[in-house]
Amino acid sequence: MKIDVLAFGAHPDDVELGCSGTLLKLKAQGKKIGIIDLTKGEMGTRGTDLTRKQEAADASSILELDVRDNLDLGDGSFEINQENRLAVIKAIRKYQPTIVLANSFHDRHTDHARGAQLVKEACFLAGLKKIITEDENGEQGNWRPKYVFHYIQYYHVTPNFIVDVTPFQEKKNESIRAYKTQFFNPESDEPETLISSEKFLKFVEARGREMGAAIEVEFGEGFTSDSPLTYDLFNLL
Repeated sequence: MKIDVLAFGAHPDDVELGCSGTLLKLKAQGKKIGIIDLTKGEMGTRGTDLTRKQEAADASSILELDVRDNLDLGDGSFEINQENRLAVIKAIRKYQPTIVLANSFHDRHTDHARGAQLVKEACFLAGLKKIITEDENGEQGNWRPKYVFHYIQYYHVTPNFIVDVTPFQEKKNESIRAYKTQFFNPESDEPETLISSEKFLKFVEARGREMGAAIEVEFGEGFTSDSPLTYDLFNLL
């Protein structure tokens, strides 16, 4: 299956928090969307790899994803090495996305920066014919996404562009709340973490409003790009 936009997250829920509004907007436009989680999030203080797997499935239904895979590279311990590059390359070649979305290079969790770099490298290398990969159907063809963008997470990063996600904000919130073990739940008796506090969800909303205000809408999601972006002046007008 060819996917138009493939979003990578170091952990289940990264994509929901960072760019699920954009995915929902693209889905509404008829695009095929998918998520690849690099790890199971098994090192998280709350929940287990099994509960997070179910929560990711619930969130996937809310987002109406065309595909979701988990590469299980090891939460908190995955490295930028050839084995992991090849795992990401195989996913890119399998789904042939035009656009890839990935973690932020600058963020609180060290997996986020490593995930951003790993995906960036794999997107380039996936276009090299002499790197051979195979899947269940045999040898894969080379494929390089046209664009790689990085969604903004906990740390503040100045975006290169912002997407208006106002009509999709409530559904985005619903996909985040699908992770019942991770975020605010007054009935939970698990240890409290930064992201499980009620103030964290208020922060997520505030960040959306901050990004939206920059483009004069109610809610937005910001992205950065390593490459220059090309704008058609007449389309802008």
